Amino acid sequence: MASAKSELVQSRCRVTRAWTSTCLPSGHLVISPDSPQSPVLEIGTDFAATCMITNTDEVTADDLYWTLSGTVVPKEQYTRINKTALSVTVPITSEKREWLLCRCKNVSAYVVLNKGRFMHGIFLTKGYRPGKPENLSCIAVQEERYISPNITCVWEAAGRQTGFVPTTYTLNVRSNIGMYNVSTREKSATVSVGLFPNHETLDIWVEAHNTLGKVESEHLKEEANWFVKTNPPSDVRVISERTFPTSLLINWAHPIDEVYVKLTYEIRFCPSGSQNWTYVPLVDTAKGIQSFRLQNLQPDTVYVTQVRCKNAIERGYWSNWSTNATERTPEDRPRSKPDLWKIITEDESTARQVWFICKDPVLSNGRIIRFDIKIQDHKDRVKNRSGELESIPVNRSKADPSPSQQKITILKQISLDDKKSVEVYVTAVNSVGKSPEASLVITEKVNELPTVKDLKVQRNGGQLCLEWKPPARPVSEYVVEWVSGSRIDWQREKGSTKNTVIKGSLEKFVSYTVSVYPLYSGVTGKPASKEAFLEEGVPLIGPAVKLKGKPGCNEAELVWNEIPQHSRRGFITNYTIFYTSGTKTHNITVPANTTSYTLKSLSRSTKYDTWVIASTIRGSKRGFNHSFTTLKYGTGEIEGIVVGVCLSFLFVVLLTMLLCIYKKDVIKDNFWPRIPNPGESTIGNWSPDYPLKTETPKENCLSGISVLDVDVCDGKCGSEDDKASLPLKKDKYLSEEHSSGIGGSSCMSSPRQSVSDSDEGGDMADTTASTVQYSSVVASSNGYKGQTPNFQPQQAIFSRSESTQPLLDSEENPDMLLQEGSRQSQHFSRQPSFTHTAGNEDSADPADFNQLEMEQQVLEPLDFCPLEEETTPTDGQSADGLPAALVSSYMPQLGGYRPQ
Repeated sequence: MASAKSELVQSRCRVTRAWTSTCLPSGHLVISPDSPQSPVLEIGTDFAATCMITNTDEVTADDLYWTLSGTVVPKEQYTRINKTALSVTVPITSEKREWLLCRCKNVSAYVVLNKGRFMHGIFLTKGYRPGKPENLSCIAVQEERYISPNITCVWEAAGRQTGFVPTTYTLNVRSNIGMYNVSTREKSATVSVGLFPNHETLDIWVEAHNTLGKVESEHLKEEANWFVKTNPPSDVRVISERTFPTSLLINWAHPIDEVYVKLTYEIRFCPSGSQNWTYVPLVDTAKGIQSFRLQNLQPDTVYVTQVRCKNAIERGYWSNWSTNATERTPEDRPRSKPDLWKIITEDESTARQVWFICKDPVLSNGRIIRFDIKIQDHKDRVKNRSGELESIPVNRSKADPSPSQQKITILKQISLDDKKSVEVYVTAVNSVGKSPEASLVITEKVNELPTVKDLKVQRNGGQLCLEWKPPARPVSEYVVEWVSGSRIDWQREKGSTKNTVIKGSLEKFVSYTVSVYPLYSGVTGKPASKEAFLEEGVPLIGPAVKLKGKPGCNEAELVWNEIPQHSRRGFITNYTIFYTSGTKTHNITVPANTTSYTLKSLSRSTKYDTWVIASTIRGSKRGFNHSFTTLKYGTGEIEGIVVGVCLSFLFVVLLTMLLCIYKKDVIKDNFWPRIPNPGESTIGNWSPDYPLKTETPKENCLSGISVLDVDVCDGKCGSEDDKASLPLKKDKYLSEEHSSGIGGSSCMSSPRQSVSDSDEGGDMADTTASTVQYSSVVASSNGYKGQTPNFQPQQAIFSRSESTQPLLDSEENPDMLLQEGSRQSQHFSRQPSFTHTAGNEDSADPADFNQLEMEQQVLEPLDFCPLEEETTPTDGQSADGLPAALVSSYMPQLGGYRPQ
C-alpha cells in the first residue's frame, strides 16, 4: 500500500509540475502560495512568493536564495520576513513558462547530503486578459423565397493572446422567443434561431473570456430585417426604342415578397468595355419600383446595366449586383465633325503627294457608311464654294467594335504643286443623316505658317509627355501626331494648351516620330518633330560589318548598315568597333551617326577579325564577325618598284650611250685600230736635205712609234769610222725630223723621250711591242764598221717602211736576220746602261755621256698624213717623193725591208 501511495504522489507531482511538501516528503522548504496547479499570471504584472523553512534548524532565511529559469534572482528583489521566511517579487514580462525555485546554500554537510529537501519551486504560466470584441456585425441571407434562420456574426479581437492562456468567444442572440448562444475560439460564429423573427427586435453581443478574466462587446439591438441581405433583382431586361435614340428602358422583378421585406433599388450603367460606371441617384428610384428609363445616352452605343436592392429602411445590407444586361441605343445623326487630317510626302523631282485621312466623328451616333469629300483651290474658295463632291464608301460590318474606338479611313490622294494651295471639306454620313463639315487647308510650301518652339518629349509613368512654347500668332488648336512605320495616329488639343500627354495606345521598344502641328483656323503650320520611345531596351540585332573595297597593307575601311528601326528598341548612343589579330583585342568607340571607319596602323599580311557593337542606354548588342587579311604590299608599291628599276636601267643605258658617243675615238682605237695604207706613204718624198712641205694634219690620223737601234761605242773601244759618223747623226738628231710609226701616224707628233730619259720606258715598250720596227738610217759619210770613209759629203740614204704585216723578206733571208741580231748584241754589250742614278752620273765622263746619249737617241715618230692635194712627181721620184729606183726596189716587199 505504501508503494502504491508513493507512485500516486509522484504521478500527481508530474501532472501538476509543482514541487511541494507533498511531492517532496519530509522537505524543509515550502513556498506560499502553494497550489496543486500551475498559477496563471498576467503578463505585465508582478508576482510575489514566500519561501518558509520547516522542521529544521540547520539553515536560516539568510541561507536561502531564488532562481528563475536557472538564473539567480537579484537580492534587491528579496524581502526577509523573519528568521525562517524569505519572499521575492519578480516582474512577469515574457510569454514563456518557467520555474521559480527557492534553494539553500551549502552551509553544512547535512544540507549537502540532503540537497533535495532544501529546494522547492512553482511553475509559472503567463498570459493576457481577453480584449473587448469590436466591430460586431451580423447578417441573415435569403434562402430561396425566405430569410434563413441562421444568423452569422463576425467581430475583431482586441488585445493579445498566448497559446497557454487561450481566449474563448461566446455569441449571444436574444429575441422575444428566447436566448441563443454559441462558443468558439474563432472570430466569427453562426447561431440558429429556429425561425427568423421578421419584424422583431434582436439583441446580439459577444463575450470573450479566459483564465485571467472576461469582457463583453457592444450590443447590437436592431429590428430583425436590419440584418437581412436579399438576393439581387431577378429577370433584369434592357429595352431599346427606335424613337428614343438616347434612352434605354430597364425592367426587373422583386427577389422576395414584400410581406417579409420592403426593398429599394440602385441602378448603374456604362458603355461596353468601360469600367467607368454611372450611378442613378437613389432619390430617382422610388421604393418598390420594377422599371426605370435611362436617359441622355449616346446613340448607337452598347451599354451594360446592373441593378441591386436592400431593405427600404435607412440601414441595411445591399444585395449583390445583378448579372450584366446589355443593349445598344438606336442610331442618330452624327453630332460632331469627322477628324480630318493629312499625310504629305515630298520629293524634289515630283510634286507633293498628299493623302487625306480622317477618323469617324466622336459622336458618330451610328455606323458611318460613307464620307463626302470636296477639294477646291484655296484662292477660289470665296468665288466657287460649291466644288465637286465625291463620295468615299466605307465598308464596315456591324460586328466591328464600338464606334468609340475611332477608325482611320483613307479618303483620297492628290498631287499638289509646291506653289498651289487647296482646301478640303469632309462630312460623315450614317443611316440617319450627315455630320457637321470638317475642313483643312494645305498652303503653298513657301507660305507655311510658323511652328511651335522648343518641343520636348519625355517619358513619365509609362506615358509620353509633350511640352512646347506656342508661336507668336494665335493658334486655334494643335494636332499631336505620332508615327511608327506605316502606323499613324493623332489627337487634337486646344489652342491654349502648352503641354499634354499622348492618349493613344503606345508600345514599348517602338520608335515614334512625335510631331506638333499648330492650326490657324484650319490652316496647318509647319510641324516640330522629335523621336521618342515609350521604353527603351537592348537592340534585337547587331550591326553587320563588312569591308569597303580591298584592304591596304596598313589600313582597312569598315562599313556597316544602321540597325533597322523596328530592331533598335532604343536610341543608339554609340558604336564600338572591335578588331583583333591574335590574343590582343583593340576597340574604338565612334558616335551613333557614324557608319564607317578606317582602321589604321595595321600590320602587313596579317589576318584580322572585326565586329561592331551597337549600344543603347539599356545595353549593347554584338553583330557578326568579319575577317580580312591586309596586303603585303600597298597599292602602287609594286608598280613603284618596277618603275624605279626601269628608270634606273634606262638611266644606265643612256649614260652608257652618252659615254660611248663621247669616247667613240678611244673605243674605236681600242676595238678597231686603223691599218696604215702604204699607198698613201710619203716616205719617198722625205729626206733631210729635202724637207717635206708642212701639211694640215688630219683628224683621223693615228700616231705610232718607230725606234731605230744604232750601235754606239765609246771613245775607248769604238773605231774611227764610228766616231766619224757621229757628227752626221748629231746633226740629224738636232734637225726637225718626221718619222712614221706602225699602227698609225700623226701629223703633229711630239718628240719622244729615250728609254734612259724616262721611267716610263717599260710602258712605252709595251705600247710599241705590237709594232715591227724596221726603219734604219744609213750614213755614207764614214765607212761602215771599219770601211774606209769617203770624206766627200754624201747624201744620207733613209729607207724605211711601216707595216703591221709580217716581215716577209726576213723570213726569206734568215741569215741576214742573224747577222743583224749579232751586230745588235755586240752593240748592247758595249753600251752602258740606259738607266742611271745620280751616283753614277757624277763618276761618268760628261763628254762620253753626251756622245753616248746622242748615239742612243730613239728616232722620233715620223708623221704620215695623206696629202690634201696631189703633187706631180719629178723626174726620178715617185708620187711619194721617193727615188724611183728606191721605190721600185721596195714595193714588192711591203711589210719588210732590205739593207741597201
